[in-house]
This record gives sequence, structure tokens and C-alpha cells, in this order.
Amino acid sequence: MKVTPLTETEIQQLRAETKGTARKIHFNNAGASMPPDVVVETVVNYLTEEAILGGYETEAKYHAQLENTYALIARLINAEKDEVALVENASTAWILAFSGIDFKKGDVVITSEMEYVTNLIGFLNAKKTHGIEIKVIPNDERGNFSLDKLEEAITPRTKLIAITHIPSTAGGVLPVAEIGKIARKHGLLYLVDACQSVGQMLVDVKEIGCDMLAVTGRKYLRAPRGTGFLYVRKEVQDQLKLIFMDGHTAQWVSEKDFKVRDDARRFELYEKNRALTLGLGKAVEYALDIGLDRIWLRILHLAGLMRRQLENIDGIMVHDNGDHKCGIITFSVNGIDGTAIKNKLAEKQINVSVGKAVSTLIYMNKNHLTCVVRTSVHYYNTEEEIMTMCDALAAMTNANKEPGRQESRDKKEHPLLPAAS
Repeated sequence: MKVTPLTETEIQQLRAETKGTARKIHFNNAGASMPPDVVVETVVNYLTEEAILGGYETEAKYHAQLENTYALIARLINAEKDEVALVENASTAWILAFSGIDFKKGDVVITSEMEYVTNLIGFLNAKKTHGIEIKVIPNDERGNFSLDKLEEAITPRTKLIAITHIPSTAGGVLPVAEIGKIARKHGLLYLVDACQSVGQMLVDVKEIGCDMLAVTGRKYLRAPRGTGFLYVRKEVQDQLKLIFMDGHTAQWVSEKDFKVRDDARRFELYEKNRALTLGLGKAVEYALDIGLDRIWLRILHLAGLMRRQLENIDGIMVHDNGDHKCGIITFSVNGIDGTAIKNKLAEKQINVSVGKAVSTLIYMNKNHLTCVVRTSVHYYNTEEEIMTMCDALAAMTNANKEPGRQESRDKKEHPLLPAAS
């Protein structure tokens, strides 16, 4: 079935339904997208009713809609409702999954050079506390994750493959479905950080073959901050230790024992912001109504245009590589610090962000980068907005009289990467 692109009329309607687009050019969607007005209204209206009716009473009134958030998320990622847990963010989801694994001394975790800082800290902490080993699969010379090197790295001691689908400070997309086939073939646990991909592109947990998936709401899903979810495949739920428990965790409790509930909500605590839960559900519904395939098509169009325009500006280097790219575009400007670029663009009502080395430490160190300017497009952005930003950047580079220079670290091998041959 052919995917139809978003029409100009649809794009203008979507922008009309997002107040922020009338005031800002927002290219920080990988940080936090502008939520649709209906998402904001859903949250505010619920909080207003809580103030008038009472918290528990409002929850009871909206019980069906709150429950439907789980069903909408399950539909979004092609999971079952009982495989979804609501949490505050992707980091919480990832930590619950990773820390729930029963690691033993000598177990090996395989990851990529694109892993996010929170996940890297988790690996290092498990190395300190459990004695695990970490193997990093480096990208090849084209910037692609090597499936062959992954196969070669697997041994009987391998416990987990943990992969970030789309990295924080680079525009590539890792082949998570192909990695999943390898994980299944070897009977390995497979954890995917999908915080930058869900809402941007189709993410199907059955196609990926992952056991666990960590997601945030605030990025490409356009949900409120403080929302996220964890997917845990039904067959794996009993293998993960629970990091914390409350009455919500248990299916029943006696004075001498308790039984853990038999769905993914065992990974939740009872108390959470119900207004944000409804907002998350509304954001997921909004994305589903547009169609993730259509959203992805639009993002690829805008990202390709932005990269081409940036590459045509003297003094700008685009850093994204690999054969498959996404809506995140990273670059640096000769002679101008990334933070200065961000601040100068902000003066023109253009939002971008700065990706620090720590966010994707192994990749940034390997490529001798201290920071990059990170732009990230969404379907509600326009071609005209891209041209406005590029014109502003061209003016900056023309005005910059300093000799060209690249922000870089001293060249060194990263301790987690295999030594260069």
C-alpha cells in the first residue's frame, strides 16, 4: 500500500493545532516537541477537574480513558496491553529493565558506540557491582552498525544486547530488527532504547524482536514532559527482578506473603500523574490518527532538505553518517562554538540544541567532537523554516572572521572501543 505524503493543507492544519508554531521555529524536537493544543487542553482540563472534584474522584470518572492509554500505546508499538507499563521517562524505563536482569560475574553485555549516557552509566555500574564485561560494536567506515561484528562478538557468556535505536547526538538509525534476529537466534535478552524513534517512525516490537523497549513521551510523540513507558514482552516479565514494589505491584497480599501481578504494570508504582497519563494517551492517539508512516515520510523529506542546505554553506560540517538517517541533523560551524550558534539562533526565535560529548560519549570521543549543534525536524516544520535557519547560519559564517577550526578532543582511543588495528 502506497504511503501518501501529508498535503500542504494538512500541514497548515496541524500547525494551526499547535500554538507554538506561530511564535517559534522549533527544531528541538529531539529534546521536546511542541505538544498539540489538544494534549495541553487534556492535561489542563483534568487538573481543573481534580481541583474541583478531588483527585481520586476524578480518577474514577476518567477510569476508562486512563485505561485506554495502555491500549493506545500497545497499538502504537504492536504490543499487547499487558506488556506496557507507564513510567516518567525513557531513562526510568531503561533502568527498570536493565537493573531487573540477574547479572552474574563474567556476563557480557554487547552494545554500540551510539549508546546514550544513562545507559552507559548503567553498564559501568553493573561492571562495578556485578563484574560484567562490556563489548562495544564500533561503526564501520561508513558509519553503519556492523551485524557481522555483532555475530563475531557473541559467546556463551553473552547475556544481553542493548541498543539505542536512534542516538542522541547523531542522525543515524541502527538496524534494530536485524539485530533482533541475531538476538533471537542466540537466545539472548534484547533491550532497545527507542526514546528518539517512537513517534518519528514506525516501531513494531514484534518486527524488532526485542524483549524490552524504553520510550519517552516528550520527544517525537509530542506528549507532556514527565511521561514515558516500558514495554516488556510477556514471556520475559518473570525473568526481571522488581526494583521497587507497592500495593499496585501485587495481585494479592496476605499477612505472610504476596503474589506479583501478572502483567507489565508490576514495574509501575501506584501513584502517578493521571493528567499526564491522559495527555500521553491523547498524544499517541494524535500520532496514530495522522499515521506513523506518513509522519516518517514527512520527516525524511525535511531532514534531507536541511542536510542538503547545510552542506552548501561554507564553514559548516554536517556530522551525520550511515546509510539510514532520521530527523536529527547534527553539525558544527568553523570558528563558532555550538552554544554561541544556539544562542544566536534563539535571538531569531529559532530553537535548536547543543549535543555535548557526554550524551553519546563513545561516538563523540571516537570522532574527536566535544559538541555539535543538534537540529531535529518534525512533520509540523516547513521548508520555509529550514531556509530561514540556513540563511541565519550563512550570515553567521560570513560574519565570522576567525580562522576555520573544528571543535575536537585530542585524538585518543576510547577505553570501551576495540583498539584500532
